[in-house]
Amino acid sequence: MRKIWAVATNTIRQALRLKVAAAFIVLLLVLLPVMGFTATGDGTLKGRLQTFVSYGLSLTSLLLSLLTIIVSIYTITSDIEQHQIYTVVTKPIRRYQLILGKVLGVIVLDVALLTLFAGIIYGVISVMPGFLKASAEERQAVDNEFYTARASLTPPVIDVRKEVDELYRSLQQNDQLEALYPDFTHQEIMKQLTNRKRLEKRAVAVGQAIVWEFRNVRPTDPNQSLFIRFKYDVSVTPPDEQVYGDWRIGDLRGMLDPNSPQVSTPIGRQIRKDAVRTFRELEVPAGVVAQDGYLAVGYFNPPLNETVVIFPVEDGLEVLYKADTFTGNFIRAALLILCRLVFLACLGALAASFLSFPVAILFCLVIFLTGTTSGFVLDSFTYMSENISRVYSYTVKGVIQLLPQFDKYNPTKFLVPARLMTWSFLGEVALVMVLIKASLLLVFALIIFSFRELAKIVV
Repeated sequence: MRKIWAVATNTIRQALRLKVAAAFIVLLLVLLPVMGFTATGDGTLKGRLQTFVSYGLSLTSLLLSLLTIIVSIYTITSDIEQHQIYTVVTKPIRRYQLILGKVLGVIVLDVALLTLFAGIIYGVISVMPGFLKASAEERQAVDNEFYTARASLTPPVIDVRKEVDELYRSLQQNDQLEALYPDFTHQEIMKQLTNRKRLEKRAVAVGQAIVWEFRNVRPTDPNQSLFIRFKYDVSVTPPDEQVYGDWRIGDLRGMLDPNSPQVSTPIGRQIRKDAVRTFRELEVPAGVVAQDGYLAVGYFNPPLNETVVIFPVEDGLEVLYKADTFTGNFIRAALLILCRLVFLACLGALAASFLSFPVAILFCLVIFLTGTTSGFVLDSFTYMSENISRVYSYTVKGVIQLLPQFDKYNPTKFLVPARLMTWSFLGEVALVMVLIKASLLLVFALIIFSFRELAKIVV
């Protein structure tokens, strides 16, 4: 271990002497504070904080990723090209110790730089409300909607397969499939019918109500608030594009079933008018959650609306409540970035074990860019024809899924909307990206480098 650590410390010194490393470090040291106090967002304090944390973390992650790729490749290839490695491998140090030391040095450097820049971002976020002289109302808003980590609960997906099969057979028997869905494949028709049936389950006629039930709701503080995030759609758009809603949130088991035992938990009620097809949030005390974690959200469509109100399947309704602190969420976000950097360090070591510096850089950048757009690539194939999708499933899809899905594990997706990133989620990412994928890359690098011919003897 002493030999590996000696190589690691030498790698850190070698990296800090690189001009590109110094340029990236100075760039982040200057840009992060400037971005924090010049970001405007939508003009509100919450918008400015969200804009800064999004751009600040994205820029930090990007520059550290590029720096990791460059350093991990350069420290190996430069030793070979400048023949410095001859003086190393002739000493009592094995090749695997050299590679492990190089990777360890890069990771230690990443940890130090990530800690520094994450600390700067966190510090700027902490002082922005005071620097901008935010009002008490703005501070309260960001405390509830930004400086927190909110767990998200969505209604369970309703199983409508039986109803969809019956509807499909009915349309087929009446020869209506071709007229309603021309040039559609069977898979596309079933998808359309499934969405149709699910929307019917979430449509509320005038004078009717719908209730969603949630269990195991555990707010950290009953004195805090929970939020119902919703979006309306309607069958007929009103002239002012707004509809009324009579909301009741709490333990509604007594209203749903008269035989159920009475509870003393308060029930929150709000009658409001909101714009259609626009996200809105209503706030209620967290004390409406029953002691056993039960929570019901009920919506009544009053006669004033004169239209059917529909809650979209994907994002129609969501319950948000504080489940952790912003600090804890921010730390997990930084660790998520570190998982990416560890993977890239091992990838760079693998590329440098058998490629020259420019080719290795190009190889890593292609994988890095593919990983940052893998979600888009995977989703794009879902809109292809059935035959192309089948060929893709057996060829490209498997290869892409082996690559790191950086866009799927983007920390800003959690911090910007103040969504909880759980330790279990972080553990899953670390298991897949670090312990499995990065470890395999490192093993391949050790194997390839151990058999690589570093010099030829010419007689």
